[in-house]
Amino acid sequence: MKKYIKEGLQKAISYSSYRKCISDLIASGKSSGPIQSEDLLNYSKLNDRRMTRLDKTIQLSHETLLALKKNDKPITWLVLTEGWCGDAAQALPVINKIANESDLITLKIIFRDEHEELMGHFLTNQGKSIPKLIVLNSENNVLNTWGPRPNIATKMVQDYKNAHGQLDAAFKQELQVWYNKDKGVNIQENMVGLLTN
Repeated sequence: MKKYIKEGLQKAISYSSYRKCISDLIASGKSSGPIQSEDLLNYSKLNDRRMTRLDKTIQLSHETLLALKKNDKPITWLVLTEGWCGDAAQALPVINKIANESDLITLKIIFRDEHEELMGHFLTNQGKSIPKLIVLNSENNVLNTWGPRPNIATKMVQDYKNAHGQLDAAFKQELQVWYNKDKGVNIQENMVGLLTN
């Protein structure tokens, strides 16, 4: 796994480079990843708008800022993602805002479908669910992981699957409404948990 982490870090890009890459792909009528479809392009466009809005509106809580002050070790947050992923569009602006607030956190982003081997080590219920954040220390050892959703959203997904067998368009709409109301608070709480563990 160390080998795949090293490869991922070598190919990783910053948040601003990621945003530009996705915008450039959209401008040329494409989404990230090897599979191209009208749906994935439309999701990418929607997510690009969401991220632009969240970049401007996310406010870090007092608890988050306090946890950042207490963190005294350099860490890297390596995130596997794709531009069409709705959960990633909600999480990445929050994760970026937190990382920007600390000199000790380096945020690096890689595309899931370009890093199959690494993704294979961090599956969620045997699936390649994203975003997946891998917390690395200065020796690139894995300290922790997070994703693909904050814990409240994860419970919502599980409860809905238990009741209905699978996720449908109605639930996906309900989840987006929850994200909008939550304003990144639950993601921040989860990130604070990563920092204090």
